[in-house]
Amino acid sequence: MTTATDTTAQPSGTLRWALADSWTMTRRGFAHWARQPVQVVVNLVFPVMMLLMFAYFLGGGMTVPGGGDYKQFLVPGVFALTMAFGLEGTMLAVTQDLNKGVIDRFRSMPMAPSAVLVGRSVLDMLQSALSLCALIGVGLAMGWRWHGGIAEALYAVGLLLWLRFAMLWIGIHLGMVAGRPELVQAVQILVWPVGFFSNVFAAPEHMPAWVGAVAEWNPMSATAAATRDLFGNPGAGGGSWAADHAQLLALCWPLLLVAVFFPLAVGRYRRLTR
Repeated sequence: MTTATDTTAQPSGTLRWALADSWTMTRRGFAHWARQPVQVVVNLVFPVMMLLMFAYFLGGGMTVPGGGDYKQFLVPGVFALTMAFGLEGTMLAVTQDLNKGVIDRFRSMPMAPSAVLVGRSVLDMLQSALSLCALIGVGLAMGWRWHGGIAEALYAVGLLLWLRFAMLWIGIHLGMVAGRPELVQAVQILVWPVGFFSNVFAAPEHMPAWVGAVAEWNPMSATAAATRDLFGNPGAGGGSWAADHAQLLALCWPLLLVAVFFPLAVGRYRRLTR
């Protein structure tokens, strides 16, 4: 006969089991970082190099709507770009695990089925947080500043990580669909145009009409515009509905992406492990 205590204890035990297995998978990722520190350093250095290149090599000819320093406009945009482009690393890690038979080995172990995806997501979010901290440090060294309060700055960081969380599940799903690391390159070819069809490097007002309209509705543009507004940097707003409601879109776009790609990724993983 099952008592009420037994009924509640079973889900609690299952949750503890899943959390313990997820932490084990996260520690596995930390061990990979320790064995391959060069990859971690590259992931931190690449967005910094991109920020410096656009700020000092190309920024001299750029103008900001309403005036203002281009560096102040650029830095929040690169924050958003780095969070979005993190999906490439996620895809590569997933395809490598698939091709090395790691997923098959995990299937033979008595572990929670969700642990692999949870561990992957925690590790990628930590990597993204480190990249964001490095970029903030470099931005401050370049002279970038936020002009609002701490609450607004933390909210902006939260929006950036929220975008990264959404892109994470896109990367996991596409990695399992691609199946091979070579096919990741095909996706990378598509990712870069999406990044440049945004307001990261230039204001939509300076683009041809249809290009500017596409750029304004880019999820990355919403996060970049929202963070500029919260940081008090130039280039926020612009007169269109998307520009004037950037913070709302910065919340809704990632929510929509998670709603679509999270169940797709989980469903794909379950089919892989049958």
